[in-house]
Amino acid sequence: MTVREDVLRRPDGSDGIYGVVDKPDFVLVLPLELDGFYIVEQYRYPVGGRFWEFPQGSRTEQDPDRPDDAAALARAELREETGLVARSLTWLGRLHVAHGYSSQGCNVFLAEDLTQRSPEREATEADMIQRWVSGAELDEMIAVGDFVDGPSLAALTLLRRHLGGTGHGR
Repeated sequence: MTVREDVLRRPDGSDGIYGVVDKPDFVLVLPLELDGFYIVEQYRYPVGGRFWEFPQGSRTEQDPDRPDDAAALARAELREETGLVARSLTWLGRLHVAHGYSSQGCNVFLAEDLTQRSPEREATEADMIQRWVSGAELDEMIAVGDFVDGPSLAALTLLRRHLGGTGHGR
């Protein structure tokens, strides 16, 4: 990750400085089974709490053995965080995570036809919790503020578009 300040000229002709955070793109996976999803909970240091979200992660220079290809990275993240292996992986779209201050993007995938194996979590994910929730339960978690991860919520919008408006189940 790098943080920079760019000197720029605004559309009105005035000069200014713009702060930008450059981070590698990441993948987010929606593991869909029956009428629900597998989600994970982990501690997020910047906001000081544990939060539920869909499995997600990136390749960094510290992980040179991780795949470059977004679909391969999605499969690797899903297996690492949940132990799930997907027979079917569908690209749903690309999101800008916070394009007002960051260049980071996210490729979103739908994972289906799942087989459970043992998770292969990194040390930073040792306290991660995983569970399956029905679509209705996930909707309730969103309604009461228990599922607030921005990229995960945006990914649900892409999924609903893909499924024709329902968002969960077939």
